[in-house]
Amino acid sequence: MEPAVKIARFTIRIAGSLQLILGVLIWIGLLNTLLFVHILIGVILVISLWVLAGLAVRASVPRRWVNLLITWGVVMLLLGLTQALLLTGSAHWIIQVLHLLVGMTGIGLAEMTARQPGLAQGPARPA
Repeated sequence: MEPAVKIARFTIRIAGSLQLILGVLIWIGLLNTLLFVHILIGVILVISLWVLAGLAVRASVPRRWVNLLITWGVVMLLLGLTQALLLTGSAHWIIQVLHLLVGMTGIGLAEMTARQPGLAQGPARPA
């Protein structure tokens, strides 16, 4: 696996873990003051997904994986930045759960993409 893939994967794992921890603490009302940090880490996570998608293109990973990763990053970004405006009131918990599931799915998609032939072993080398 080439170093850039390892760095992107590591960044996704760290950012994703921090997002889960911060998100839960914000959700239960303990760290509302760190909402901006949560948003910033979310943007870093999405950019890391897109970097991984770019590396996947270079490694000839099937386009469906690349397109899915790019599209999911857009969904993550849009939902994360607009969730406060969606289903306000007592039903807002539905959006919060959706936000959590979309984020966790993005992390899982990144892991599956990183395991695709070409990325997992690195580019093919001439004999």
